[in-house]
Amino acid sequence: MDITNALPVECISHIISLTTPRDACRLAVVSPIFKSAADSDLVWEKFLPTAYKLIISNSVSSSSLITSLSKKDLYFHLCRQPILINNGTMSFALEKETGKKCYMVGARGLCIELGSAPNFWEWTSLPESRFPEVAELAYLLYFWFFEVNARIETRILSHKTNYAAYLVFKFGKSIHGLQSTDFVSGVYIEGINDKERQRPFLDPSRNTPQLFHNRKDGWMEIEMGEFFNKNGDDGTLLCTLFDFDRFGSSNGLIIQGIEVRPKKG
Repeated sequence: MDITNALPVECISHIISLTTPRDACRLAVVSPIFKSAADSDLVWEKFLPTAYKLIISNSVSSSSLITSLSKKDLYFHLCRQPILINNGTMSFALEKETGKKCYMVGARGLCIELGSAPNFWEWTSLPESRFPEVAELAYLLYFWFFEVNARIETRILSHKTNYAAYLVFKFGKSIHGLQSTDFVSGVYIEGINDKERQRPFLDPSRNTPQLFHNRKDGWMEIEMGEFFNKNGDDGTLLCTLFDFDRFGSSNGLIIQGIEVRPKKG
């Protein structure tokens, strides 16, 4: 028996809404009736975060996204084009295959040691950055104390999800003293500092392939660590990168932000 003749489109939509975004896209090519059901707002509203209207209304983007796009178009818009929230210091996006939430804390939202000192860090804008400003490490000729932290409340992350944190960066026209630096990174709940550390290099040739990636947006990233968000009630997630034992000159590191997104694999 043909299910499309036995069930109304609304029932088929409800069944599809219990699957995944990938399944819905696959089912949309089965037949015209399945396409109508799989593309419906009923299906794609289920794939959007429950608080998506609040997130969009608090963003610097136009809140007309909610009314001008179908729920399917809105879903893929948030996958392709992160929106800025928290007065432009953080971005929000969706992971395409699952619809789980992704956040990046921009440079202005990070806690950067001596970030307000112009002889240490310079604040500038780059057209390829999603944020109005990025932070560039200025030239240093003395003891270097380096620390960058991002704080994210676990309640805003997707539940029952394994997240990884990534430093998103690139190098300026002039770079010195950074390639050989052995940084220390960690991702853990603030106040419960019991997670193992990683020691990534900013130099791709010295990093393990699992930690370093070239991004499609023209930036680079290194993995800082991972965290399983069970129910979102753990508190504040702290993502930290530091180096305390360095003497010499360094410059040329440009930081766009620290991104927290579901880890694949």
